[in-house]
Amino acid sequence: MKISKETVVEKKGYRLHILPSKKYKTISIVAKLKAPMKREGITERALLPSVLQKATQQLPNVRTLQSALENLYGTGFSSDGSKKGENHVLSFRMEVVNEVYLKNQEPILENALQIFSDVLFDPKVENGAFDESIVAREKQTLEQKIKSIKDDKMSYANMRLIDHMCKDEPYALHVHGYLEDFEQITAQSLYEYYQAMINRDLLDVYISGDVDQTEIEKLADQYFTREFSENADDHKHSELTGSIEAKEIVEEDDVNQGKLHIGYRTNIKFGDPDYYALQVFNGIYGGFPSSKLFMNVREKHSLAYYAASRFESHKGLLLVFSGVDPKDYDQAKSIILEQMKAMESGDFTDDQVEDSKEQVINQLQETMDNANGLIEVLYHQTLSGKDIPAEELIENIRNVKKEDVIKVAEKIQLDTIYFLTSQEGGE
Repeated sequence: MKISKETVVEKKGYRLHILPSKKYKTISIVAKLKAPMKREGITERALLPSVLQKATQQLPNVRTLQSALENLYGTGFSSDGSKKGENHVLSFRMEVVNEVYLKNQEPILENALQIFSDVLFDPKVENGAFDESIVAREKQTLEQKIKSIKDDKMSYANMRLIDHMCKDEPYALHVHGYLEDFEQITAQSLYEYYQAMINRDLLDVYISGDVDQTEIEKLADQYFTREFSENADDHKHSELTGSIEAKEIVEEDDVNQGKLHIGYRTNIKFGDPDYYALQVFNGIYGGFPSSKLFMNVREKHSLAYYAASRFESHKGLLLVFSGVDPKDYDQAKSIILEQMKAMESGDFTDDQVEDSKEQVINQLQETMDNANGLIEVLYHQTLSGKDIPAEELIENIRNVKKEDVIKVAEKIQLDTIYFLTSQEGGE
């Protein structure tokens, strides 16, 4: 599989990634602002994407901003915040029609970049504060989002697992923020946080589509250049050292179905030599419908409503999720732990290794077939400092052998068993 070659250029205050491709009739622009996860300011940071995309100085309300985007042939714009390892990443995405496909040759891309730049660098501000009505509305929306996590018991159990597993590590911080912070956040304090963020965060800008590199560089410089004062100490990460003592936690709540979630430390991160074998391992263990967890916990013993696993590439975690009847807790837990032992002892076939490799590769190709998916894959590389061409990623997965998967299983350490159960039930 051949994908467009990424050109990375260090610029004043940002890093530009150009991905020329004739495959799409649109141009995708993605800006990523990265800072370390910190408790202080985390709720302000969670609020910012939605506040920024509501109004700029030139387009001072939701209606005028939306109308300007609509006038650019329905240009789409979205933003969100996410946790990548111990980084808090804010993403701003725009998809704009490529003007080469239009008869009248308007400067669509430049106009779109102007709006994009204004959202990031020139938001609506009055007397040193954001628009109070916008901030109040977005606080309300975020508050509802945080409260709704408690209602989605699977998400809630996962959050509680991480709370216990990564206690005292930045990774345990909640990416959507904390309800107790809302009272002290004002339109002015949020703007002060924004000013510090926009001057200190690492900024990566990705532009993908049928574009001319020289022209794109010129436009990007015009709209993304900024004064930047990075603090290098900000970008260090905690490392867990020493042996792990596995813990088991049972919590009660009003649930119809028990949530048994288990956290392991993989001791493997994106870019490590064992990373490709970890992807194959996860496919066999719990990543696909043909996996050991699905077949043994759900199909064979009918103990779980769902049973699956996924791994976190930048923190080195493997997380198992299952929904079980509280009375089946001990049996389900035993079977899940047995599947890990089976992986360590090589109790899987070469055919399973080959099937998992094919599924991992298909998933990767599907992701990279889409401009935003490709940008996410490339941003993983930026975060890890490892630049690996797409062809090499796929080749490395193809080269995984059964013994590589066993080696990965031997590295994985059980950290936390977490069970969320109904109030009258339990172990």
